[in-house]
Amino acid sequence: MTRWFSAPDARTWNAPTTHDSPRDFHRTLPGYSPTPLVELPELATELGVGRLFVKDESSRLGLPAFKILGASWACRQVLERQPGAELVTATDGNHGRAVARTAHQLGVPATVFVPDVMEQATQAAIEAEGASVVRLDVGYDDAVRAAADYADAADTRALVQDTAWEGYTDVPAWIVDGYGTLLEEVDEQLGRAPDLVAVPVGVGSLAEAVVRHYRRPDAPHPSVLSVEPDTAACTLESLAAHESVTVPTGSTVMAGLNCGTVSSTAWPVLHAGCDAAVSVGDDEAERAVADLAGLGVSSGPSGAATLAGVRAALSEPERRDALDLPTHPVVVLLSTEGAPA
Repeated sequence: MTRWFSAPDARTWNAPTTHDSPRDFHRTLPGYSPTPLVELPELATELGVGRLFVKDESSRLGLPAFKILGASWACRQVLERQPGAELVTATDGNHGRAVARTAHQLGVPATVFVPDVMEQATQAAIEAEGASVVRLDVGYDDAVRAAADYADAADTRALVQDTAWEGYTDVPAWIVDGYGTLLEEVDEQLGRAPDLVAVPVGVGSLAEAVVRHYRRPDAPHPSVLSVEPDTAACTLESLAAHESVTVPTGSTVMAGLNCGTVSSTAWPVLHAGCDAAVSVGDDEAERAVADLAGLGVSSGPSGAATLAGVRAALSEPERRDALDLPTHPVVVLLSTEGAPA
């Protein structure tokens, strides 16, 4: 069932100053170039907007997802402080593969904990990067706890996790900083800020980066729409409750978004600056995958969720009004992963 939340005052919030941009670092990585920003006029017509673009992250630095931007920057920071450490993480897919790829490139070992719902093909892709994979009969949140315990058990290990909790905030902040490169690219490719940005949400790190970027003082403040599976809508439920809450998760084709708890550092940023949140079902996400494929854009269900979310938001007059868009808005959908091989 589609659920909705909006916060009329969110766009007036100014985010605190963030760290220096990691984009110069990303430019030094083999194969770096901005990913495509693809205009899809067919979808603009369907949705009644001026222009619609998809930020296509189906090939980012040799991997089929955006996660390498945050993982590479965080791994660099970690290894500067703890040279030669074994890098440890938990993942529902792309983050773990990105950490594994970076560890291999930097010549250090990696151990990746994965939950029971992970597809075998996804696990095999992580193992192909050279990481040791520990599969557990638990959900994502418990896999994160297991990875943290494993990392804490030896001073030769370092956790590189994309969610924060009390006492663990530096690494998630570096990951969020890494995602800023994607948003700088969007603005440069458009030549302006969009009017509406739709971002898929798991633990909320990318959404935190989006809100921080588009809530800078003395810069345009477009509407930000978060999109989640209806089986794991922790951000929407937290926004509605005005406090961070944990929700039970179930199976979903949007595996990269199957998270029950918002990152502790993302939560205050989303609470203050996210305009609206919507949840979507698997059928809507799969339709979006097929529709994007028909228009030449490769996207997995977690990435295509943004199209499903914008459809749910703009098809209802009250929701559309809540986003307070101009007459002919420019909309950007962040498609964070390519279609499964």
